[in-house]
Amino acid sequence: MINELILLCLAAFAAGFIDAIVGGGGLLQTPATLLILPHYPVATLLGTTKIPSIAGTTLAAIKYSKKVKFNFKVLVACASTAFVAALSGAFLVSRIDNSVIKPIILVVLILVALYTYFNKQFGIHQEKNHSAKKQVLMAAVFGLLIGFYDGLIGPGTGSFLILVFIAILGFDFIGASAHAKIVNIATNLAAILYFSSTGNILFQYAIPMAIFNVCGAYLGTKLALLKGNKFVRIFFLIVVFGTILRFAYDILFR
Repeated sequence: MINELILLCLAAFAAGFIDAIVGGGGLLQTPATLLILPHYPVATLLGTTKIPSIAGTTLAAIKYSKKVKFNFKVLVACASTAFVAALSGAFLVSRIDNSVIKPIILVVLILVALYTYFNKQFGIHQEKNHSAKKQVLMAAVFGLLIGFYDGLIGPGTGSFLILVFIAILGFDFIGASAHAKIVNIATNLAAILYFSSTGNILFQYAIPMAIFNVCGAYLGTKLALLKGNKFVRIFFLIVVFGTILRFAYDILFR
């Protein structure tokens, strides 16, 4: 158990660091947990990873809140629908074949990577001029979709949220990261409530992982706020590219 715990904590630290900057820490933490603890049910491992995820995300949100002005109407709309949808996704996690969804996600990610790379202003300036009502409505709709994905599959949720806040709602990278963290807390909380009620959380692993995830999140948030939007944009591209490789491997070789 000691060897397993050390590896899990290292993965949690790296995931917290990545997630605090551009989301997507679960793309590292979740596969690592599945690999290190193969003798446990998948639902149990997914539930376990939600504890460190919410811990690191909460710290990152607190750090961002000191530098970013939140749009609370958008946050409430997005987080509330995401919470409900994540509960539904967690319930259905063992009932839907993820192989049907992953090819679609892969195509979307490739398009995201190309768009972000060639559009140098993507995430640097706020360019959308939506009415307040329309912005709230779109936030609610995308909160529903991404919340469901987080409960059902999980990894990459933070990156998808950041993409929505930038491309659809018109936020810059720092603002998008800050808002995405709050919504991600809601989806993680929903999943934790469901998985804990069904006994699918290994707290002996989850608590130490949470401590290391928080440490990684602290470092990642500090670096993101120090370096600014251009740095986060580059980091976002790296994580999206890694996500593409991950999904492509799952689709082609599993």
